[in-house]
Amino acid sequence: MRILLCEDDENLGMLLREYLQAKGFNADLYPDGEAGYKAFLKGKYDICVLDVMMPKKDGFALAQEIRSVNGEVPIIFLTAKNIKEDILEGFKLGADDYITKPFSMEELVFRIEAILRRVKGKKGKDVVQYMIGKFTFDTQKQTLQIGDKVAKLTTKESELLSLLCAHVNEILERNYALKTIWIDDNYFNARSMDVYITKLRKHLKDDPAIEIINIHGKGYKLIAPEPAEDEN
Repeated sequence: MRILLCEDDENLGMLLREYLQAKGFNADLYPDGEAGYKAFLKGKYDICVLDVMMPKKDGFALAQEIRSVNGEVPIIFLTAKNIKEDILEGFKLGADDYITKPFSMEELVFRIEAILRRVKGKKGKDVVQYMIGKFTFDTQKQTLQIGDKVAKLTTKESELLSLLCAHVNEILERNYALKTIWIDDNYFNARSMDVYITKLRKHLKDDPAIEIINIHGKGYKLIAPEPAEDEN
């Protein structure tokens, strides 16, 4: 994942870049809005982390220009201010999140990961078919087929399996799944989701290479073999 990081505080910027890289991200650091915008036009970034107060072009102006080029790339603002008007201005410009200095770098990474999971989940909803091991999952028809055997899924089963497929071999965060499908992550909805997970396991039991495992304190993971690449 590539991150466009714009921060005029040289020490903070370098610390953030090193921390993000240590966490597995490819972070490009720029000291002002103009340099950041030029980089954005040349590169392909998965998310932008922009300081609000920067020379030459501030974070808000940079966000406007980025949005004119790409209306979907996520944006997080960093700011030393905790003024309601500034926060509202940031969200009006299409910010996905807003974090006030001083902040922990661990919190920033958590927010970046949460936004990227949400974006990936939305993209996953657009996929019509998934190949899960020996199964074919049709998200529109809400069917799960293996050989000649076709199972018709309920809407909730289909929505939950779609999220699991969008995060295949990765952790699907429990609260994220609850808020995406059930809107609320309360106790009763959580118990309901556990029931649907059990139902999905039964649907998928005909392929022993597939399993849905519990990740204690975090969520679920759909374990499935990677689709074979076409040799032609």
